[in-house]
Amino acid sequence: MDSRTSDSQPAAADAAAAPAQAPVDLPESFGYRVKKRLLGAPLVTEQLGHEKLSNPVALGVLASDCISSSAYGSEAMLTILIPTIGVVAFTLLMPVTLAILCVLTLLTLSYRDVVMAYTRAGGSYVVARENFGPNVAQIAAVALLIDYIVTVAVQTAAGTTALLSLVHLLGGDRYNWVDSYQLPISVFVVLLLCWGNLRGIREAGKAFAAPAYLFMAGMGLLFVVAGIRLIFGDLPKADVHASGALTLGGEGNHTSLLMGASVFLVLKAFANGGTSLTGLEAISNGVSAFRSPQGPNARKTLVTMSLTLGTLVLGVSGLAYLTHAIPFDVGNPSVLSQEGSLVFGSSWIGQAALVFLQLATALILYTGANTSFNGFPFLASFVAEDSFLPRQLTRRGHRLAFSSGILTLTGVSLALLIGTDAKLDHLLGLYAIGVFTGFFMAGIGLVKHHWTRRERGRTAKLIINALAAAASISIVAIFAVTKFTEGAWMVVVLFPIGVFSLIRVNRRYREEAEALATAPADTTNPTYRRQVVYILVDRVDLAALKAIRYARSLRPAEVRAIHFMIDSNEAEKLAAQWSNAEVGDLPLEIVQCPDRRITRALLELITRNTADKKSQLTLLIPERNYSPILGRLLHRRTADHIARAVGKLPNVVATIVPFDVVEAHEDLTEAEAAGIKLKKLDD
Repeated sequence: MDSRTSDSQPAAADAAAAPAQAPVDLPESFGYRVKKRLLGAPLVTEQLGHEKLSNPVALGVLASDCISSSAYGSEAMLTILIPTIGVVAFTLLMPVTLAILCVLTLLTLSYRDVVMAYTRAGGSYVVARENFGPNVAQIAAVALLIDYIVTVAVQTAAGTTALLSLVHLLGGDRYNWVDSYQLPISVFVVLLLCWGNLRGIREAGKAFAAPAYLFMAGMGLLFVVAGIRLIFGDLPKADVHASGALTLGGEGNHTSLLMGASVFLVLKAFANGGTSLTGLEAISNGVSAFRSPQGPNARKTLVTMSLTLGTLVLGVSGLAYLTHAIPFDVGNPSVLSQEGSLVFGSSWIGQAALVFLQLATALILYTGANTSFNGFPFLASFVAEDSFLPRQLTRRGHRLAFSSGILTLTGVSLALLIGTDAKLDHLLGLYAIGVFTGFFMAGIGLVKHHWTRRERGRTAKLIINALAAAASISIVAIFAVTKFTEGAWMVVVLFPIGVFSLIRVNRRYREEAEALATAPADTTNPTYRRQVVYILVDRVDLAALKAIRYARSLRPAEVRAIHFMIDSNEAEKLAAQWSNAEVGDLPLEIVQCPDRRITRALLELITRNTADKKSQLTLLIPERNYSPILGRLLHRRTADHIARAVGKLPNVVATIVPFDVVEAHEDLTEAEAAGIKLKKLDD
C-alpha cells in the first residue's frame, strides 16, 4: 500500500471525528435583525433543493405566464380596431386572431427544437451564446430581461383589472370608485411577490400549478356554457354603446368599412394581439426542472401548452365576435369578464361561476407575474457568470434566493407600473419587442445550429426555424413602427443601450482580470529595505489610539502620526490633546494645507518620502463606523476616498482601521448602568 494513502487515512479519520466547534456568541447588527424578522431564519447552502417536475405539474407551473395572456390578448386587438372601424372590428378580429395562431404554430415548432437541443435553463440566451458567441447573446439577454420586467407589470395590472372588473359587474356603477385602486393594488401585489421570493418560495409543486388548472377549468366552463346557449339561440350580446365603453369608429356599410381598413390598422391590431404569445419561452427556460428524459418531456409539455393557449385565444376572440363584448376606456370591466357575465347570466349560479372565473383569472395572472421573479434572477445570474452583468447578481442571499436580482426586478417593474399608472393598454406598448426579439434569437440560433450539422430532418428544421425567425423579426418591426408613439420608442431606444452596456461591463471585467493576472517578476522576496507607517490623525480618540496600537504591532522601522492643518486653532487644540494622550514617545506632525486639499497634500508628502524607492509605506486611516442610516447623514466618509487615491501610488499600501462607534456607545451605556466609571481621554 502506498505510504501516502496510509498516512492520509488517520488524518481523515481525525478530521471526521473532530467535534463541532461551539458557536461564538457575537451580537448581530440591527439591519440583520430586521432582515431575519422579515424574511425568517437564514437557510444554509445544503438546503438548496432542485425539485424535478412531472409534465402535468410543469404545465401548471411554467405555463401560467403564457396561458394567462389569453385573458387580455383579444381585448388588446379590439382596443385598436373599435375606435377606428366600430362594430366591424368584431368581424376583423377573427382573421387577425387566426394570423396570430399561425405565428404560434411556427414558434411552437421552433421551440420544440430548442428544448431538445438545449436542456440547460436559459432558453434563447443559451441558444444565441452557443451559436453566435457571448457578445451577440447579449441581444437575447436584454430581450429576455426586458420581457421579464414588463411581464411583472403587465400581469399584475391585468390581474388587478380582473378583480376590479368583478366588482364592477357585481356592484354596478355605484362601485366606479374602485378604479382608483388599480395602481395601489398592483403595487401591493408586486411588493408581496418580492417579499415572498426573498423569503425563498419556490416555483415548484402542486400549489403553484393549481392556478393554471383553475383558470383552464373556468375557461372550459365558459366555452361549454356559451356553446350550449349558442346552440339554443340564447347567447346575449353586450351593449356596445354602454357608458364608459370605447367610442365606436365610423358607422355605415360594414363591407365597405372592412374593405377600407388600412393595412396599418390591421398591423397595429396584429402587433397588439401578439402579446397573446408572451410566455411561450418559459418552458425552454426551465427544461432542467423536468424529470428525465428532460428534452422529450419538455417538448410534450410545450405542445400541450401551445394547444391550450391557441384554444383559449381562439375561444375568447370567438366569444367577443359573438357577444360584442367591448373594451372600456378605464380598462374594466374587461372583455373576458363581460363574456363571463353575458354567458353565465344573472342567476346566483351564474354569478358564482363569474366569481370563480374572475378569481381564477386574477390568480393565474398574478402567478404569471411570479414566474418573472424566478426567471429574471436566474437569467441575470447566468449573464453575470459570463461577466456581462455585475457579479453581485450571482450571489444567493439570506434565504438562498438571488436577492439582488429580485430587488432589481421589483424596483424597475414598480417604476414601470407607476409611470403608466398601471394601465394595461399603456403597458402593452412595451411588451412584444423584447418577447419577439428573444423568439428571433432562438430561431436564427437554431438555423445556425442545424446548418453546421448533418442530421436527420435537417432541411425541415432549417425551414421551420428560418420561418419562425422571419415571423418574429417581422413582428418586432411591425410593433416598433405601429406602437412607436405609444411607448415602444422606450424599448427601441433602451434596447441598443442595454446591449452596449452589457458588452461594456464585460470588457471592463476582462480588463480588470488581465490587470490582476499580471504579477511582478518575483513575489516571494521583498525588495524594500525599510517599512514605514504613517497614521492620519484628525482627532484624538479611541479610533486614533487603535490605529497607533496596530501600527506598533507591525514593528516598522518608523512610525509617524500626521495631521493636515486646515484651521490653526483646531490644530493647536489637537496638539494639546495629543500631548496629554497616552501615545508614548510618538510625536504629532502638523502639515499645513492652506488650500484644504488634504488628499492632494497627502499624495505629495508620500511621493516625496518614497522617491528613493527603497521604502514600503503603509498608510493607516482610522475610520469611525456609525449607524448605517443616520451615520451617513451626520458624518463624512472620506477614508475610502483617501485609500483609493493613495492606492494608486507605487510602494504604498493604504489600510483602513475601523472603529465601531455604535458598539462603543453601547458599552459605555452598559458601564454607566452598572455604576462603572470610565476614564476619558481628556481627563
